[in-house]
Amino acid sequence: MIVSLATLGTCLTIIDRSEKKVIWAVALAIASVLSFVASFSMGLGPIAWVYSSEIFPLRLRAQGTSMGTAMNHLMSGVISMSFLSLYKAITIGGAFFLFMGVAIVSWVFFYTLLPETQGRTLEEMQVLFGTFFKWRSTMRELEKNKHVSNGQGTGNNGGQVQLGHYQWLEEFSGG
Repeated sequence: MIVSLATLGTCLTIIDRSEKKVIWAVALAIASVLSFVASFSMGLGPIAWVYSSEIFPLRLRAQGTSMGTAMNHLMSGVISMSFLSLYKAITIGGAFFLFMGVAIVSWVFFYTLLPETQGRTLEEMQVLFGTFFKWRSTMRELEKNKHVSNGQGTGNNGGQVQLGHYQWLEEFSGG
């Protein structure tokens, strides 16, 4: 996404400042848009839908997912409604460079602060999100304790995993 937006911003700046038609820049801009749409669809696009349904405990899942969906639609509307004013204020290429900056900040945010949810139980996700900045070390501790509780380690703790003051049963027992 970042490379696509950088290429698109560069191509649109060249087209905007050129006195004559720059066919290669137009073709590259179209290819950049297609590349951005493809990478957004596989990366950042589904986050509001998939991630929000995986991080909330069952009792808050409906409310959390609906708030995530509402924010997704609100931000899409704000971007759509403000795009023309934005590009008139900072040029069309500048608008896409700004979006590239937002994509960079988003990537850093997601990479550093949001843990991977694949293969995690709801209880594990609750513990991971209780340790905002320390989720990587908490995830390593979960993996170590998971191996121990599955009989792959040296001791058996009866299926319970304990991290600091967090404790839960690995199997969801409804209580």
